[in-house]
Amino acid sequence: MTVTAERAAPRRVRPRRFGLLRHSLALGRRSLLKTLRTPEQLIDVTVQPLMFLVIFVFLLGGAVSGSTGAYLQFILPAMLAQVMLVASMSTGVNLNTDIDKGVFDRFRSLPIGRSAPLIGSVLGDFIRYLVATASMMGFGYLLGFRATNGFFAALAACVLTMVFSFCVSWVFVLFGMLARSPGSVQGLAFLVIFPLTFGTSMTAPKGTMPGWLQTWLNINPVERVMDANRALMLGGDATGPVLASLAWGAGFLLVFAPLAVRAYRRRA
Repeated sequence: MTVTAERAAPRRVRPRRFGLLRHSLALGRRSLLKTLRTPEQLIDVTVQPLMFLVIFVFLLGGAVSGSTGAYLQFILPAMLAQVMLVASMSTGVNLNTDIDKGVFDRFRSLPIGRSAPLIGSVLGDFIRYLVATASMMGFGYLLGFRATNGFFAALAACVLTMVFSFCVSWVFVLFGMLARSPGSVQGLAFLVIFPLTFGTSMTAPKGTMPGWLQTWLNINPVERVMDANRALMLGGDATGPVLASLAWGAGFLLVFAPLAVRAYRRRA
């Protein structure tokens, strides 16, 4: 009696549609829960911005605008962009920390898209943008700020700032992949944030600045976002600044997101 054993052909597993998107959203939820369970991670987008707002308004308001109320109307829409960029910096720091702790080594053993942990972490940090927006606008309202152009225009300004900050966050993600420690990521990030946020008309009108600084303002992408926020919240022609902000954001995303993903794959 002969027994013939046929070797079963291996079944070909068909990849599920939108697998990378689903995996990224699932890991984004993980990042969100991680942030909610450690609320002290949100100090840089809650307490610190409010302290800066109080210091600037009551220290410089009378000298720059003649009154603290007028200066609050001038600085808050611009400071919103600065707060968002500081919030996006933490994305790179947190990613670098997770890689050092070996979290991403565990993800590699799972049947998920290779880039899903990176994309999920970036998406999960959207909670920081929401908290920063709510705390800044809510506290500004208590101090007396009013969006004279209406609620929906102010909401559009907040959404524009969040979208732009998300695009810029890929710069800090790249830093997180290249730097050797979280402290190094912070150092590199501040080298970018300081000239982009303080080299603007955030604290003083553009016309009061020297010519060389005005030249920098004309090419500074964050200045476009601040101009768009002021126009949307307080009135004025917002079309040019909004389109310029979106164009700059798309440029950051198209250049730095592929570089960050490539650096992530080489490191993780």
